[in-house]
Amino acid sequence: MPVFSYLIKDNAGSRREGEIRADSLDTAMLKLAANNQIIVNLQEVDTSWDFIGPFIDEINLSIERMKNRIPLSNLVFFTRQLATMYSAGLTLERSIHGLATEERHTRFKKVLINVSENIRKGLSLSESMQKHPGVFNNLYIALTKAGEVSGNLNEIMDQLAKYLENLDDVRRKVRSAMTYPVFMVIFLFLMMAGMFIYIIPQFSDVYAQLGARLPAATLYMVYISEWVSSHFGGILLSIFGTIFCGWLISKTRRGGYIIDSIKLNSPVFGSLVEQSILNKFSKTAGILIGAGVPVIESMKLLKKIVDNRVYEVAIEDATGYIRDGFNISTALRRTERFPSILLQLTATGEETGELDSLLDNASEFYYKQVNALVDRMTTLIEPLLILMVGAVIAVMVIVTYLPVFYLGSALQQGL
Repeated sequence: MPVFSYLIKDNAGSRREGEIRADSLDTAMLKLAANNQIIVNLQEVDTSWDFIGPFIDEINLSIERMKNRIPLSNLVFFTRQLATMYSAGLTLERSIHGLATEERHTRFKKVLINVSENIRKGLSLSESMQKHPGVFNNLYIALTKAGEVSGNLNEIMDQLAKYLENLDDVRRKVRSAMTYPVFMVIFLFLMMAGMFIYIIPQFSDVYAQLGARLPAATLYMVYISEWVSSHFGGILLSIFGTIFCGWLISKTRRGGYIIDSIKLNSPVFGSLVEQSILNKFSKTAGILIGAGVPVIESMKLLKKIVDNRVYEVAIEDATGYIRDGFNISTALRRTERFPSILLQLTATGEETGELDSLLDNASEFYYKQVNALVDRMTTLIEPLLILMVGAVIAVMVIVTYLPVFYLGSALQQGL
């Protein structure tokens, strides 16, 4: 959506400038003139190179997360223990210092010590955590801040611990469904590399000494083996280079959108990825709204935690509709991205005033969907992969040993 910079003047004569997103220049003019404001200047902003700043920020954040990677189980345990100790009457500084003393993870221990020291200096818990974006994400910090403002930090931390446990469980199930296929593909690649580099050249030397005329299929395999052996370093470099370039492309807005669209539309894993995103969206939205975080601020946080550019764009569009006066369910429906079940539960929650609990029910529904999909995929994919690997091995063995069937004539020619 195009971005327009504006300079407007109200009836009192005071001027204000900023930026606005709109489909066209006329739409931007209508939005700005809606409140009887005089448009002094309005022009479209060239956003051709605007991707560089967010791209560099994404790279830096990814590096920061890799440097300070903390197991989610450690973060869940810390959150649960902090909620218990704080509700028991201990101060935040003393609670975090005690947890840091018992923490065995070296990097997380240093982070907790730093957070404890910052609290002792007078910073709030959310401000102290904000100094470690690689450990505490935006959602964690926002909920902590909401708990500080509302005065029920222990309840918010307890909800956050449950949320992280749910997130860890869903992530573990999705990874378990994808680990076996990835392992089998890597195993197949290594097995074929071993065949082409070590085994087939030995057979080709034997057949060359015998002077036998090889079958066409075996000749093709020998040629492939020679090419792979002479270019194996380049093949590995190309694979790693492709993976690295794909990772860089995924950090750009357009590239990430294309890659995430492919993930959602993939025939096997697309449904699993989408159900896990909807589970995370529903659970997070329920917690944020239940904690009293404003809707616009909640939508901004939801955009950052879905980890999918397609849904990020949909949430951004929904945020714009909410600013224009639509309710949450209507805004989500207008994006044409969210399923009808979630939309119906959201609309019912808005009518009854129990939006947070109904969103939590939606997250439970999608959690069960993820479990069912993982079980179904595991049941179907494992035998298919075993058959595929067996078929590849069988073809390579048959083609390699095919000249043995003509061994008699080969020996006669050799003698």
